[in-house]
Amino acid sequence: MSEREVLELLRENARYSAEDIARMTDLEESEVEAAIEELEAAGVIRGYRAVVDWDALEEETVRAEVELNVELDRETGYDDIAQRLVRFPEVTALRLVSGDYDFDMEIEGDSIREVSQFISEKVAPVPEITQTVTHYVMTSYKEQGIELGDGEEDDRLSFSP
Repeated sequence: MSEREVLELLRENARYSAEDIARMTDLEESEVEAAIEELEAAGVIRGYRAVVDWDALEEETVRAEVELNVELDRETGYDDIAQRLVRFPEVTALRLVSGDYDFDMEIEGDSIREVSQFISEKVAPVPEITQTVTHYVMTSYKEQGIELGDGEEDDRLSFSP
């Protein structure tokens, strides 16, 4: 049995039942259930979440991508900084990245003011953080591999002779 097959199907739709996955993989339902339990116990599967199209709601949700540059010293490493930042509930994702900055952080809040205050009062004062650059998300077209929107878009490329 391929654990990867089970993982890919759960990633495609976390609401698939063990029975559904067994049917799609030609495995026994009990094998699928055991595999999922093992993957959860090992920490490979960390949780199940809905992909939300925030633009489809009436209420405002503000999301931002924040670039962080840091300066390390002998006592502080990337993991130390990351452990401080991931504890904030406003932080929905944090990644160490290569390129022009060190961390890519995703933040959610109820307003631009709330997100701005969080960055200026909680993130920027961290001694090792030397620079923040905030990009507010205006529209999302795809999240976690799922296209968003009303699905009415014409996906054909225009053609002119």
